[in-house]
Amino acid sequence: MHLQSILRRIHPIPGFVYDDVELRESHGAVVSMHVTIRPRQGARAVCSSCLRKRPGYDTLDVRHFAFVPLWGITVFLIYAMRRVDCRRCGVTVERVPWGNGNAPTTHAYAWFLASWAKALSWTETARRFRTSWHTVFRAVEHAVRWGLAHRNLDDISSIGVDELSWKKGHKYLTLVYQIDHGRRRLLHIARDRTAKSFHSFFDMLGEEGARRIAFVASDMWSAFRGVVRARCSIALHVLDRFHVMQLMSKAIDETRRQEMRGLRERGLGALLTKTRWLLLKRPRNLTGGERSRLRDLVQINLRTVRAYLLKEAFQHFWTYTSVTGGRQFLRRWTTMAMRSRIQPLKKFATTLRDHQRELLNWFLARGRFAAGATEGFNNKARITSRKAYGFRTYEHAEIALYHALGELPEPPWLTHRFT
Repeated sequence: MHLQSILRRIHPIPGFVYDDVELRESHGAVVSMHVTIRPRQGARAVCSSCLRKRPGYDTLDVRHFAFVPLWGITVFLIYAMRRVDCRRCGVTVERVPWGNGNAPTTHAYAWFLASWAKALSWTETARRFRTSWHTVFRAVEHAVRWGLAHRNLDDISSIGVDELSWKKGHKYLTLVYQIDHGRRRLLHIARDRTAKSFHSFFDMLGEEGARRIAFVASDMWSAFRGVVRARCSIALHVLDRFHVMQLMSKAIDETRRQEMRGLRERGLGALLTKTRWLLLKRPRNLTGGERSRLRDLVQINLRTVRAYLLKEAFQHFWTYTSVTGGRQFLRRWTTMAMRSRIQPLKKFATTLRDHQRELLNWFLARGRFAAGATEGFNNKARITSRKAYGFRTYEHAEIALYHALGELPEPPWLTHRFT
């Protein structure tokens, strides 16, 4: 089978014909393959503006369009673009099905690069396929823009919202995820961490889509709570378990640091030296040496130890199966925390009381959506940032995150698909 026949089977071009194939060599090795394309006999050019067939006007210089490599050999499609005399649009360059008129790459090559850019960093993708970082970025951008325009947003019933630090100087992105059991994906990215950022998601989704949302998981930030009440008030707003325990861990660590300063002044700083992760880890994750150190530590009457014991007692809250049992436990626990005279824990207990309704919604929503998916997605977002060696601009961040986490559709005609 000739190469032209293979190309016609895997990458047909309506109205055009694969003509000659020329192999370019360097030092005895084939380095590139040039495939000439010509219009099919009798086929008229299509105006790139109105997409109607129009009579020809003239022919421009030959152009090279990068195509998918074959056997490690760089491939170019060679074609001289025609201009048409359109009575509606004037003299315009024709539309060609294998690429955009201004882009030096074919659609097939762009999808090929975008697929590899999911597995490799953009820099490594560019190196392996002998192209530039900018070309890889534009390929990924092409895939993302197409996917966003063709994705289906009708099946969303549970969402999670969180922020991601993407640049030094307290620069944040607001990320909204679908966290249904049957489907988990990134839905929306917005600049900053404001109510306006979250509102932009509902603006994109529309009122009908907002009415279909049954569950919203978030942290305790007031702006997120306000947007949920304003845009999807019938949804059950649930506080994310990870963020609740993260806030608890911050209270424990602050208590440890405060007490550590006092112990050092009395020459007893060694009591709490190197105990941060000892106190923050779950008991089942401790090593043998850490368990032994913890047993010795809890024998000492320190505020940090009392805070640790209260933290471990609070874990029992998540084992309740009813709102009534959870409410009674929360009332008892917050009372103990307020009486502990440990200021960071008292502040945490006050926060729990202020957010009691959303906290108790945990029991109503248990098992109804993927509760841990939001933080899992955020971890993947951080990995995506590292693979991109940090995001250079907001546009780069948006494109990279949608590409990695958006579960975006691809064209049905795509032949160079990797899974």
